[in-house]
Amino acid sequence: MELSKTVEKMANETFERGSLNGAWLYAEKGEIVFKGAKGFQDPEGKKPLTEETVFQLASVSKQFTAAAVMLVIRKGLLRLEDEITKFFPEIPYPGVTVRHLLTHTGGVPDYFDDDDWFINIWKTEHRVPGNDEIVRFLCESKLKPLFKPGEKFEYSNTGYNLLALLVERLSGVKYEEFLQTNLFGPAGMTSTRCCHIRRDGVPFDNYARASVLENEKYVADIESEEEADGVISVDGLNGDDYVYTNIFNMLKWDRALRSGKILTAEEQRLMYTPARLNDGSVSGFDEGENCDGYGFGWGVADDPKLGLIVNHSGGMPGVNTWYERFIDADRVLVMLFSRDPKDMRAGLGFWNGLMAIARGNEPEPIKSIEDIEIKDPDKSKWESFCGKYEKNEEEFPIDEIYMKDGELYCKVVYDEDDILDFKLYPIGEDLFGRKRGMVRIKFDDGNLTINEKTVCKKL
Repeated sequence: MELSKTVEKMANETFERGSLNGAWLYAEKGEIVFKGAKGFQDPEGKKPLTEETVFQLASVSKQFTAAAVMLVIRKGLLRLEDEITKFFPEIPYPGVTVRHLLTHTGGVPDYFDDDDWFINIWKTEHRVPGNDEIVRFLCESKLKPLFKPGEKFEYSNTGYNLLALLVERLSGVKYEEFLQTNLFGPAGMTSTRCCHIRRDGVPFDNYARASVLENEKYVADIESEEEADGVISVDGLNGDDYVYTNIFNMLKWDRALRSGKILTAEEQRLMYTPARLNDGSVSGFDEGENCDGYGFGWGVADDPKLGLIVNHSGGMPGVNTWYERFIDADRVLVMLFSRDPKDMRAGLGFWNGLMAIARGNEPEPIKSIEDIEIKDPDKSKWESFCGKYEKNEEEFPIDEIYMKDGELYCKVVYDEDDILDFKLYPIGEDLFGRKRGMVRIKFDDGNLTINEKTVCKKL
């Protein structure tokens, strides 16, 4: 009971800071320890969320694709070492195997590297391309391999689109139907679908619409000036996203896996084994301290106290999700959110707090940028910080620091059509933070340092 009250307090504090909109659940040995939902299903804030509300999973969907691939392999229709050119001879990526696609080690470019291809079809042909067109995309975009197969780890949504297409072609069943018949149905996941809401319409009455913060107002992703074309034009893809479910069904998925109802223990062991690169090293996966490597659709970690942990995050405009299974400790954590947080620090505070609790640790207090900013800062040096800076494309392409209405602002230029301006909040001596991001900017001797590692010189 005390734990539930702690989480409820955290949720209220995060919600009050405009940074929580979603549902969450934590269970041990199949028994729910705490759960909750807070916020709204719609961007207008008229329809409250419930614990039964259905959310888009984003990349958490990849584990279902990997499970489907394992079932096709079990039927003898596919092998992990099969090269994808065996099935798609026109694809210009020789040597890439099914295993490489599952582990993001094939060097296959991500469709986000050329999403204008999809947007162009949407705008000129007034239709959303289907996943069966992913092969055409790879041929027409002429994107070069990122590296030789097995040489590196580079996250590729496109690889999972190809895997979904393989499942469909080899099984002779539509991918969405294959998941329903072989995964969701047997697991008792009655509120779960693989579907295309933006293309085909909403099949759920209690669906949480992805909402983005635009001009300080929440709008649906498909009505966003910045995001609409991008999210609509790729809504026909499969494998990397587009599974929709709720927190209770994700608990059912955990129990179905643990019981061996869907996949055998040996199949799961294979999926939870981090990939090895050509040089013998374990493939990297950027989930921080919560992940040591990547298996088949799962990030994998070995905790000294809790043993094997597998997890995955998901993100799309207005969508943030997390699913984590503690294999040895028999715990599961689900977080499904459907709005951009107004304050990233507060939103992450709740997120990290639940992750800490699931590991038996104390959560940190919820704090927003306003909670930690210096209230009466010395602004005497702020004018000296202003000016143009050498852009760092990899870290954060800061173009200019300037003053407006007595406050310090940062201008970031990704390209001529993608310019971001935001206020800098003083959080330490010559140290500043951002409200909608976790970037930290430190000024020193005419230069600035981004996130304590990248120095940009003043021009």
